[in-house]
Amino acid sequence: MDNTLQRRIGLLALTFYGVGDILGAGVYGLIGKAAGEMGNGIWMGFVIGAIAATLTGISYASLGSRYPRAGGCAYILHRAFKSPMLSYVIGLAVFFAGITSMATSSKAFAGYLVPLAPSLTNGMAIAIFISLISIIVLAGIRTSMGLNIVCTVIEVTGLLIVIFVGFKFIGSVDYLNMQTATNTTSGIHWERALSGAVLTFYSFIGFEDMLNVSEEVKKPAVTIPKALLLSVFISSAIYLILSLVAVSVIPASVLSKSTQPLVEVVKTAAPGFPTRIFSIISLFALFNTALLNFITGSRLIYGMSKQELLPAFLSKVTSSGSPYMAIFTQVVLFTALVMAGNIAHLAKSTSALLLISYTLMNIALVKLKRSDPEGKGKFEIPSAIPIAGALVCAGMLVNVTLTEVIIVVFLFVCASVLYLIMRPHHSKIADMHKAVDIQAQPVVAETRQL
Repeated sequence: MDNTLQRRIGLLALTFYGVGDILGAGVYGLIGKAAGEMGNGIWMGFVIGAIAATLTGISYASLGSRYPRAGGCAYILHRAFKSPMLSYVIGLAVFFAGITSMATSSKAFAGYLVPLAPSLTNGMAIAIFISLISIIVLAGIRTSMGLNIVCTVIEVTGLLIVIFVGFKFIGSVDYLNMQTATNTTSGIHWERALSGAVLTFYSFIGFEDMLNVSEEVKKPAVTIPKALLLSVFISSAIYLILSLVAVSVIPASVLSKSTQPLVEVVKTAAPGFPTRIFSIISLFALFNTALLNFITGSRLIYGMSKQELLPAFLSKVTSSGSPYMAIFTQVVLFTALVMAGNIAHLAKSTSALLLISYTLMNIALVKLKRSDPEGKGKFEIPSAIPIAGALVCAGMLVNVTLTEVIIVVFLFVCASVLYLIMRPHHSKIADMHKAVDIQAQPVVAETRQL
């Protein structure tokens, strides 16, 4: 079988990929949990998250323009710091973040599906969830991207419905009151806002996934920055309005206890609206987020395998271009992780893993701008942006709780042990330093732009 990924993704498809990945599990599954932490001030968490995502998103756009590689952060961190262990551990940390994100999506998916089909248990719903995703990803990137476009249109439509039916309620509450069941004092609490932002930041993750499909993007040096920035800006605007609408329609204390928070918002704001339809829309959104996490995780493992940071068999692909051994590996890890942890802890652990990665990637861009001047891409930015991005991401990490720290440390230890077992040969690591002109590589069976 040919071990080369195929260039099939254009600007429109990649933008849908980014928006579909960012929107979804975070807001559909976690807006209630966020309201429980920040009360009516939930919008502050989304604003802080948007700032962090925008700054880091711009850095990723520049890095994607410079080094469009399927290995993503693993390749870039090695190029910047010349540390095979750092590259290995952070690369796997991002992979683990994708798995924890999928586990979060699966639990929220079960929360929406079981009320529609009472004969199903949560375990059965999760099994259906992962089985369908595996089949679709194995079918190939064109099938996955086509379904992503359909799911993205559906999930954005769902969010717009919430905004439309609830917009008239905006202005009905005090948006500076962060009183909750666990915080009985009213007013603004910045410590709680920053802590809650770690949770809401989970809603913004996904833009980094676009870097990991670089080898399947047409004209990546131009397409990746445009699609990435469009995705972050569109998603940020929708989130901000949606957060204001949600607490305007339903008290934060009630919203925090719901397993279907946005369904409850629609039910209250528009009693005549068929909420079963909205539940189905929510299922598509959650499914889409996990689908894209699954695609990204398989490409990241494929890229690290091609760089010989993981066993070679993980880079095997099917005739349709799917890295099937990486996909099977994800299924096993997902099954193990989904058995433990509640949705909030999984989401915060995902955010913490990615905030560490984002901090290092911002620092890497600053370093590469100085040490690799010939690696300039078509989207260069001043060093002040990645420096600010690193500071914001590092600052948010201060508010991670002990439970999330334990989960994150455990995953880092697992990654470190794997590195010590694999210990990539130094001659192979040296090959990663060579500049690679991705656009000069032969394109296998290139098809029309999606």
